[in-house]
Amino acid sequence: MRVEDIDPPRAEPGASERQLRTLAAFGLRSDLPVLYQSERHAQYDAAVATLLETGLAFECSCSRADLAGMGGIHHACVAPLGARRAVRLRVPPQPPVGFDDALQGRVVQDVHAEVGDVVLRRADGYWAYQLAVVVDDAAQAITDVVRGADLLDSTPRQLLLQRALGLPQPRYLHLPLILDHAGRKLSKSHAAPALDDADPQPALHAAWAVLGQQPAALPRHAALDTLLQHAVQHFTPQRLPRHLHLDANGRASKPRRD
Repeated sequence: MRVEDIDPPRAEPGASERQLRTLAAFGLRSDLPVLYQSERHAQYDAAVATLLETGLAFECSCSRADLAGMGGIHHACVAPLGARRAVRLRVPPQPPVGFDDALQGRVVQDVHAEVGDVVLRRADGYWAYQLAVVVDDAAQAITDVVRGADLLDSTPRQLLLQRALGLPQPRYLHLPLILDHAGRKLSKSHAAPALDDADPQPALHAAWAVLGQQPAALPRHAALDTLLQHAVQHFTPQRLPRHLHLDANGRASKPRRD
């Protein structure tokens, strides 16, 4: 289990504790002690230091306003170095980065053209998600990353960072996002109702069905642990919907990737 709490200005007090309680209520508990990214500054510092020493990263004082004329994409510094400095991964022109997603298929991105030099540490001193997740995936010996399709386009830049740091590359599977009636990702910021910790089974059965699995495979009135055991035994990856977005009924709300 990993708590990705690297952005204190956006963190809500008690949010991580509530999330862990909800996971426990749904029968999901960590095999190892919970890793908090907010406690791993030394590891991120070491990774950035390595990249700076090898010339694969550089300091930069360009603001978003400075880069607005380039569509927000950084290819070269346009502002002199000041007191506020970000650290960026150097992304020179190079062949597109590709990988085979276990669900979405082949994904290819020209990181130089589409993203530019990747922020690793922000000018305000906070760590960027891309750095923290790459360092921690390696530290936790993650072999398979299963996550939402909203992070699909982040994967190529993470692959570049893994290569720069000499870290192993996990396998990836990006699940479709479930959108509300307005086409927005289900989240607290869009007023989506919270999960009911007191009665987790309806949500588990709904998620099972939306992910294309056979409803009959899950017993309707079994204990929670029994239900989860059945889910592990009967989960069929080949039945997952190959789309980026689904509505609450499991129907594709947007075309899938080609």
